[in-house]
Amino acid sequence: MGVFVFLPLVLPLTALPIARLAEQHLHPRTATRLLTLVGTVLTVCSTLCLGLLMVVGTAQLPGNPLPDSWSDPEVRAAVPWDAVAGKAAIGALVAVAVSCTATCVRHVRVRRDARRALAGLPESPVAVLPDDKAYAYALPGTFGRPGRPGRIVVSTGMLDSLSPHERRALIAHERAHLTAHHHRYLLAAQLAARANPLLRPLRAAVDYCAERWADEEAAREVGDRRVTARAVGKAALVSQGAPGPALAGFATPGPVPRRVAALLGPVPPSRHWPPTWTAAGLALWIAAVGTAASALSSANAAVALVLVLHAATPL
Repeated sequence: MGVFVFLPLVLPLTALPIARLAEQHLHPRTATRLLTLVGTVLTVCSTLCLGLLMVVGTAQLPGNPLPDSWSDPEVRAAVPWDAVAGKAAIGALVAVAVSCTATCVRHVRVRRDARRALAGLPESPVAVLPDDKAYAYALPGTFGRPGRPGRIVVSTGMLDSLSPHERRALIAHERAHLTAHHHRYLLAAQLAARANPLLRPLRAAVDYCAERWADEEAAREVGDRRVTARAVGKAALVSQGAPGPALAGFATPGPVPRRVAALLGPVPPSRHWPPTWTAAGLALWIAAVGTAASALSSANAAVALVLVLHAATPL
């Protein structure tokens, strides 16, 4: 395997430049999908390599259930600094598993509690909760259960703070979250950041771009970008936020002034790839090369370790 097994652990650094530039130079729909894809691939590759290192490290522990031949010097020679890297990978992979599991459990709990809060309300696409606190968010449907579709949840406190036209923008914004399944992008980005801390800037970028995507859809449906910008700004002043980080909310904490400024500007370009000799184009190529290199490195390390283990295991 050589040093190839370590490359996917640091190659997420190649995605950091595009994390910020994508927000400025790509359509938010394209940026959300692209950044989520890059983050997911990089996370899978880095986690796979941690697993490969853990196999080598675990095989050296006394009393492990693995074949004794897997701890032979020939196997350990496949990993540089095997004594340290193998054992460190055990703790790192356990931390990744615990963190990602806790995130998924918290996400399921938040969605369950949000649905319980809607008990007794009419089964309408928009659920209005009698609450003086101002909040609005998109509650996704239950996967595999057509009888429980996604719903827009909004409080009376939020509705009272907006004009009728601004309410239309709010509903259109949340409907865009549900239609485009933004909760999946947000959860994937959150898990990626949990699995590899180097991808935290990517998570923040996905959060922002998903909101900008919904902003643009709302502005298109309402037909007035200034009304949508005003609704975002007013909601941010009174909003309590969404109940969980993987649920998309109308005025979630974050760079609201940037969202308002973007809505007051022209419609962003719909191109999927910026010109190569621009900062965004170069950053995108760097991220693409880094992602491809991470995939190739992890595949090379996996195949090499399987071949080494197969050769060391007696038939």
